[in-house]
Order: sequence, then structure tokens, then C-alpha cells
Amino acid sequence: MANRLSQIATRTGDDGTTGLGDNTRVSKHSPRPHAMGDVDELNSHLGLLLCEPLPDDVRVLLGDIQHQLFNLGGELSMPGYELLKDDALLQLDNALAHYNGGLPRLAEFILPAGTRAASQAHVCRTVARRAERAVVALQAAETMRAAPRQYLNRLSDLLFVLARVLNRVDGGDDVYWKSERLARIQADDAGAD
Repeated sequence: MANRLSQIATRTGDDGTTGLGDNTRVSKHSPRPHAMGDVDELNSHLGLLLCEPLPDDVRVLLGDIQHQLFNLGGELSMPGYELLKDDALLQLDNALAHYNGGLPRLAEFILPAGTRAASQAHVCRTVARRAERAVVALQAAETMRAAPRQYLNRLSDLLFVLARVLNRVDGGDDVYWKSERLARIQADDAGAD
């Protein structure tokens, strides 16, 4: 690894192109660099989330996800290459079932708020959705396998669930959208008592 990044400032991108892992160069505004950048940004936001106090199991899971996102980014940077394995999708499915299983059913929309960790998880969720859209745009322009898109879709769902979990770490709750429907339900419940 010591020789992998021996020179950081190459100036080769000064012309508006970027190099891919297969040594081809593409415009920085093309779909592939957009998808790569969004995945990189997501990974950076997960790094920020990992700076927060988290339950140990969530911390380990997020660390694993960061490695898988690096694999996904590598796969995006090398057309036709496969780095993201099926077990990465299975890990998300299992985590989603595990963490969602302990949460109360949602009766109303929630706001991306609550604790700092939960709020950061929501930021990660929205960046994951953007990365997913970028991968979908790339797949519309080029033939590629479905796993990167599926991974980001499931990851955004998991991040939503983890935000709810993190809001409950110290006995908290979700921050609910104050809709007219919810206000009526609460008024009806109060009247029934």
C-alpha cells in the first residue's frame, strides 16, 4: 500500500478529466465520477457519524459499511470489475431486520432530528439516496450490475432505521412531523382517557 498513492497532486485533472481504475480518463461531469463522488461523500459522512458516542454493535456495523462503500467506490472506478460481494447485501438485510424489529411501528412521518448521532445518520441516509440516484443515472448510460444500486438503496433504509435506534439510546424518541392528522389522533386519544 505504501506505493499506491505516492503522488497526490498530479495535476492530470486540471483539464477537467479524472482517471478511472482501468487507466481511462473521463470528464469529471460524466455519470461515473458523480456516482464515485457521492459514494465517497457518503463514506465521509459515515466517518463523521462514527465520531459520535454509539452502541458498540452499531459502531462495528458502520465500520463494516465503510469498507463496503470503499469496495463499491472501487467497483465504480473500474468499469466491468466486481468488488462488492453478495454478502455485503446480506449484511444490510440482516441488520435491517435486526434493528427494525425492536422499533415501534411508525404512525406518522418523522423529522430528520433528535440526537446529534441520529441527525447525522439522517444526513448519511440522504447522501445515500443521492448516491443511489447517481448510480441509477450511470446505469442508464452504461451496462453494469445491479448490486451497487441495491446496496445503496438498502443502506439508506438501514440508516433511517439506525437514526430511530440512535434516538432511543438514552430513552429518547423520534421527532414527529406535526401534521393535522397526527394532531387529530392525539386529540382523539386524549378525549378517550
